[in-house]
Amino acid sequence: MRVYVPLTLSGLASVHGAGEVGPGPLTAYAVTPGLREWYVSDDIEELEYAALNRAASASLRLLAARPEETRRRVVVALDVPDGAAVADPDHGLDATSLGEVRIAQAVALSKAAAVHVDADDAEKDVAAAAAALGAADLGDDDAQFTVDGAEDHELLWFGIQEIPGLIA
Repeated sequence: MRVYVPLTLSGLASVHGAGEVGPGPLTAYAVTPGLREWYVSDDIEELEYAALNRAASASLRLLAARPEETRRRVVVALDVPDGAAVADPDHGLDATSLGEVRIAQAVALSKAAAVHVDADDAEKDVAAAAAALGAADLGDDDAQFTVDGAEDHELLWFGIQEIPGLIA
């Protein structure tokens, strides 16, 4: 099963140094029944893209809570055994937790399929989105527009062998 773990660049550096994504339990995003119902698609690539975007939103939340972080969203795509990622049935179709899963234990970085990171030119919009996130959560339409501006930036794909260049 493919899962998407939200991180920051410093979190990616820690993961790289440890050789594993963890410690557990980890919060990640995957194609869950709730995400399938919300997205209304049977195309697995579209569903995985939706899960990746959910993880990118969670990465933005990590950035909002850590003003010292470089303003680039980071998501690590991991392959874990079926059953290792468990969705909370109590969350169901809760919009804030769509696609959210828990992984009980750390996962070896060698299980990563890719790393997705914002390009340098996204930093300004991601910084503005992180600053506006609280107001957007409270229903401010202008703030939500700013948050949506970060989502206009596609995350770039990197192989795990490229991590040292990303964290340098």
